[in-house]
Amino acid sequence: MSILYLVGTPIGNLEDITYRAVRMLTEVDYIFCEDTRVTGKLCQHYEIQTPLKSYHEHNKDKSSEQVLRLLEDGKDIALVSDAGCPCISDPGYELVNQVRDNGYRVETIPGPNAAITALMTSGLPSYKFVFLGFLPRHTKEKHDVLEKWMTRESTSMIYESPYRIKQTVQAIAEIDPERKVAIGRELTKKFEQVETNQIKVIEEMLSDERIPQKGEFVILIEGVDESTQVDNWWEDLDLVQHVEIYINEHQMRSKDAIKQVAVDRKMKKRDVYEAYHIDE
Repeated sequence: MSILYLVGTPIGNLEDITYRAVRMLTEVDYIFCEDTRVTGKLCQHYEIQTPLKSYHEHNKDKSSEQVLRLLEDGKDIALVSDAGCPCISDPGYELVNQVRDNGYRVETIPGPNAAITALMTSGLPSYKFVFLGFLPRHTKEKHDVLEKWMTRESTSMIYESPYRIKQTVQAIAEIDPERKVAIGRELTKKFEQVETNQIKVIEEMLSDERIPQKGEFVILIEGVDESTQVDNWWEDLDLVQHVEIYINEHQMRSKDAIKQVAVDRKMKKRDVYEAYHIDE
């Protein structure tokens, strides 16, 4: 029976590929990839002669049909991404479902992953983590996602481009300026950089180019320590009273008090802000 192989490829350093991955890329009949130029360099390095075909977000429907026809003809297919593991933050999972629905086998040849690589190096807690992929581009939607997950115990893992890294770091700092985060860039490459610090320090490092805005980024956000959280002492208070406790007894600015109430109650900061100011 024909097989679709999901093959992990290096995220930077071409030596980070398994013997099995090289063998499968050599033995299959076709390799479907995001960018034939990128995968072509990998194939040239390992003297892999297998024909390349494109499979990406903009041609996935047409390419999926082609993959199914080739499987029906008895051909074995490999699916790769430009870097790392296919089906992670790309449309490959849809092809996997179609192949299985048509009765063909799917096998995985695991490989490098940027998020896991960054987590290993970061020093942040790794027993619980959640992968969020790329965040929404618009500020409001981005804040909504961050506010939801930054109240959890799990370390959050995010992919970001060099063009939006400062905006995303700023959004994290606005929610919690004391939060510990890690930034990874150029992972496994010559100029690899992983910095772990409070988000406000990371923001400064981006501003003065100690962290150059080049290459693809991984952002890791430390989760909250639920074991040290105070009991819900505020349960009998309404939102306004809750905010005013922080303002009057802890000398917080209203902006910071609203943020803390949002964290306490696992609410969106915007909702707390609106409720507080409506009742003023």
